[in-house]
This record gives sequence, structure tokens and C-alpha cells, in this order.
Amino acid sequence: MVRKHYQSQHRFDCSPVAQVELNLECRDEIVPILAGLQFLYTNNKLRHKAVKLVAADLNEDSRRDVGRPGMDDWHVVVLAAVRLGCNFDYDKLQDQVENHRSLRGIMGIGDWQDADEFTYRRIRDTLCKIKPETLEKLNQVVVAAGHEIVPEAATSVRADSFVVETNIHYPTESSLIFDGVRKFVPLCADLAGAYDIEGWRQYDHLIRKIKKLKQNIGRIGASKSSIKKDALESLYGDLLARTEQLLSRADELVENVETRARSVSIVAQIAAIKRWIELTRQVCGTAHRRVLLGESVPNSEKLFSLFETHTQLYRRGKAGQPNQYGRLVLVFEDGAGFISHYHLMDRDSKDQDVVVEQTMAAQRKHSGQIETASFDRGFHSDENESALQEIVDDVCVLPRAPLQYAERLKNASVKFHQTRLRHSGVESAIGALQRGNGLKRCRDRSEIGFERYFGLAILGRNIHTLGKLLLTKKNASSDSAQSRRQAA
Repeated sequence: MVRKHYQSQHRFDCSPVAQVELNLECRDEIVPILAGLQFLYTNNKLRHKAVKLVAADLNEDSRRDVGRPGMDDWHVVVLAAVRLGCNFDYDKLQDQVENHRSLRGIMGIGDWQDADEFTYRRIRDTLCKIKPETLEKLNQVVVAAGHEIVPEAATSVRADSFVVETNIHYPTESSLIFDGVRKFVPLCADLAGAYDIEGWRQYDHLIRKIKKLKQNIGRIGASKSSIKKDALESLYGDLLARTEQLLSRADELVENVETRARSVSIVAQIAAIKRWIELTRQVCGTAHRRVLLGESVPNSEKLFSLFETHTQLYRRGKAGQPNQYGRLVLVFEDGAGFISHYHLMDRDSKDQDVVVEQTMAAQRKHSGQIETASFDRGFHSDENESALQEIVDDVCVLPRAPLQYAERLKNASVKFHQTRLRHSGVESAIGALQRGNGLKRCRDRSEIGFERYFGLAILGRNIHTLGKLLLTKKNASSDSAQSRRQAA
């Protein structure tokens, strides 16, 4: 696909990017984001870094000088920043590209350019080519630019973790079994039809039987009856028996067809059936152990979604959210409000398991400038505190035990108390990421999609923060430059 880094020749139908006028009396979040992007574009060094990072992903295995015209690399940088910087879905992003005059100006799109070049599908497919590692490097370009404006911001960080939910329904074994059945049974019916194999004609009826059992289990589970345990065991026994019959028939079908499969599509269909069979059997095994045998199954052996298999259950004691289904992420906020480092934790990792390693990574990104770092009590252990003090001069991390906590506060220095009081500001950053940047619930699919979505949200937040700094320097009294947040 033919691509360019950016449009180097000025167009008659639009102003140069550096001369695009932004409405500084508008309080919408897109204004500081566009201001930050305008700064990146007008700085030749930053612009070349950004577009080269994106170009490496867009044409990783293809040439850039042949094929049909594609988006410029700068277009992709702008779309990546705006998508979750303003918490847009792809349809909303398409509409903004078609109709938002300032956004089109920052992208270098003129009034004569066809609008159908930026359909939601094309935007989605292009952004999904960007790797999470590339987004991390793009974020470092933005943060480094911010630290040149406010160098003292690099000397302090405050870190905390939170759960980003995956886009799943509430998981119960019965609903997950039904998910598996409604996926592999139609595939089996199509495969059997292609080879004139009998036994799958009434597949809709088979699915409805499983659905009815799932609905009955849901009703019994929600009731407060004293006999619901026996009823649940009976219904689950019936559900597991019927599902096992379907799984066995699917195994026989796959075994029958696999040796005769020749086309690529049939091989792919067989692979998909095998995958859904495996996942469904795993959930059936968990249900058998938990409901029928009365075992306590550890979370590491459970599936919470057949579609987002990387989902984990977290019980962090949050008010109103005793159970959270998603992934735990860690963010480091610097003194200016930039998310200077972020990390997607492994499924079984806890705060205290990663804090030392990730603080070292943050210190490297800050070029060794971090002097003060603060953490919640969940990150504390004696070993972690000692290790952190070797990485950062002043560490604020309080013990979990109430007596030790009170003793530490009693003997702490004034600077320690000041750092502890400022630490709560990271909760504001997390709230902003969840409300304004889509990190309450990930809307993209798969684990790699989740990691990319996380990186896009951080990029949008950092571009927004950079734009706020620039607008404050340009006109601190304007509405677009106002902020209630305090520095770390």
C-alpha cells in the first residue's frame, strides 16, 4: 500500500498544520489533544520519531511504494491519539474526521479530499496494525517532550494499580458452557453438511435445549430457596450430560472429516471446532468439580470467558465492586501528570510482585532522575522497601500491619508526610483514565488487543496532558487551559 510519512507539500484547500487555529475558549478535551499534536508536528525531530515508529508497523512485511493509496503515517498518529484521548469508538472517530474542521486541519486533510478514505473499518484495520511496543515508544516520545517543558516533573512519581475490565458478560459455568455450545455446534453442522454426514440437521433444537437448561440454572441460582442446592446439582448434571453428548459427537465428526480435509477453509474450520471443544470441556470440568463434587477450584484453573480467555477475577475490596473481571494494570504518574510508565500485569501477579522491577523500568525511562516515589500499602514488603530505596532516594510505602503503619507515621519526616499526602492524586489520574480514556472497560478483543487498547488510552492521556501544558504557557486564563489537578 502506497504510504507517505506526511504531506510535505502545502495544499490549496487547507492551512498548514502549524497555522491551524484552535478555539481556546472551548473546554472540550479535543482542544488540548489537538494542541499537543500540533506541537509534535511542528517539532521536526519529534515528528520524524513518531511517524517512523508507526511506519515500521504499517509496512512491516510490505512495500510502501506500490499498491493503492493508504493513510499517511501522520494520519495514523493523530487517529491513535484522538481515539481514546476523547474516548471515541470507531464510528464516532470516522464522523469527527469527516466533520471536525480543526481535526482535519491537524491531519492535513483538505476540503477537496474524499471523505470515504477514512471509513470506520479502514481506521480500525489500520490502528490494529500498531503494536503495543510501538505505542509504548510513542508515549516515551510524548513524555520526553513534556519533560523538556517542565524538567522538574521527572524527579517524582506516584504509582498505583487498577483493574481494567474485559468486555465480557457475567461469567457462570452454565453461561460459559452455553457460549461454547452455540459456537461449536453450528460449525459442526456446516462441516457435516459439506460432507453429507447425518446427525446435525436439528442443531438449532440442540442449542435451544442447552439454552433452556442455562436459563433454569440462572433462575434457581438467583432464588433464596433452601432446596436450591439439590436443584442446581440436578440441573447441572443434566447440562453436563447433554453437553458431553454433543462434545463426543463433535469429536467423532472431526475425526471423520480431518483425514479427508483438503481445502484451507475446511482445515481452519476444523481447527476452530477443536478450539471451542477444548474450551467447553475445560469449563465443564470446572463445573463438575465445583458443583457436583463440591471442590474449591482455584482461579488459575478457571475460565471466565471463552472469548477473552486472558480475563482474571480480582477481589480487591472496592466499594460496590467486590468482584472485578479483567486485567490488573500498573501506572506511574510523574510530577506533571504524564503517565511516564505503565505495565500490564500477568494474570497471577500482585502489586508487591512487580513493584521493584517496574520501578527500575520507570527509573530507566526517566534517565535516573526520579528522586521521590510513592506507593500504596499493597506494594509493601520489607524486601520491597529495601530494594526500592536502592533505586530511588526517597520512597514512601507504608506497611500493611496497623501497628507498624502507626509507628511509621509517628516517626516519619515532614517530607515523607508531604509525599504521602500527595500520593492520593494518582487516584485522580486513574479516574481520568477510566472516565475519559476508556479504561473502565476494554472494548477491543483478545489479549494483544487489550494491550494495544491500554497503550492507546495512555497515549491519548499523555497527549492531552502535553496540550494542557502548552495551552497554559500560551494563555493560562483560557478555558481550554484550566485544570483542577495539582502537581505531584
